[in-house]
Amino acid sequence: MKVNIYYGGRGLMDDPTLYVINKMQEVLTELRVNVERYNIFEHKNSISTLPQTIKDADGIILATTVEWLGIGGYMQQFLDACWLYADKEKIATTYMQPIVMSTTYGEREGELTLSNAWEILGGLPCAGLCGYVDDLVSFEMNHDYTLIIEKKAENLYRTISQKIKNLPTSNQAVKQSVLRTQQLELTPQESEQLSKFVSNDNYVKKQKEDIEELTSMFKNMMGKSETEEDLAYIRELKDGFEPQEDFSAVYTFMIEGKKKPLTINVHNEELSVHYGQEDKVDVLAKLSSSVMEEIVQGRMTFQRAFMTGAMTAKGNFKTLKMLDQIFVLG
Repeated sequence: MKVNIYYGGRGLMDDPTLYVINKMQEVLTELRVNVERYNIFEHKNSISTLPQTIKDADGIILATTVEWLGIGGYMQQFLDACWLYADKEKIATTYMQPIVMSTTYGEREGELTLSNAWEILGGLPCAGLCGYVDDLVSFEMNHDYTLIIEKKAENLYRTISQKIKNLPTSNQAVKQSVLRTQQLELTPQESEQLSKFVSNDNYVKKQKEDIEELTSMFKNMMGKSETEEDLAYIRELKDGFEPQEDFSAVYTFMIEGKKKPLTINVHNEELSVHYGQEDKVDVLAKLSSSVMEEIVQGRMTFQRAFMTGAMTAKGNFKTLKMLDQIFVLG
């Protein structure tokens, strides 16, 4: 039998959780259990790979200390890594005993948090141990407390060896019907490989740089595309402009595929062509980009496009006919 202990505290000398797991390790060793301990704070740069160590364990102990609020950051990061990268099939057959000691308020809530988390992961929680310690010396010297700790270690050994089952819980029902991991469906081998990549700072840094570079490149491409779109047909219309004396009109063309309408404002010898909406329009026309391309290339006139139905228009039709006089295209 093998049991892994994951300690989520800060490793302080007066941490009561250290005394508890040391005592439990002694008892389990006497029962010929292979015990391996992981101090999570020593693996803070590779926490994402720690869940892979559960693969060869029959049971685990999650031990942490409540110093002011909750189970602490290291243990939370480890549980997050289990949710993202651990082999869920292995967790489903792994027993977990929570150990939470407190130097303030909240040890019961911490034990419940660990039990709930392991159930949601699909694992098998065992009866845990929690307690408040005001004076570590008196706690260690208390024989009754030592017996309780030893009994908890024996209960864990008995639970694993006899493969004791638990009644179904609502946490498991919620996981099956509601909770979904927002990630790709990966095999255990792929999850393990992904966890190694995530823990590699150089790899992550390089990936971020590549993403930033691609983002910048696409932004430039989009900016260039938008600029070209804003200038489409404008140069051809300005080059083919033939001013008409005492003539003023505003034309708006709704071109298929363009986000904004093309507006032509003619006032005697002045011409303004831009993409945007005008309040007062004399002629409103609608056509496809291919028809507009034919017109600006001189292969079709505005009047012919309107007569054949390739372009629809509403407004002053006398003003519409003037388009072929003020623009000599092609």
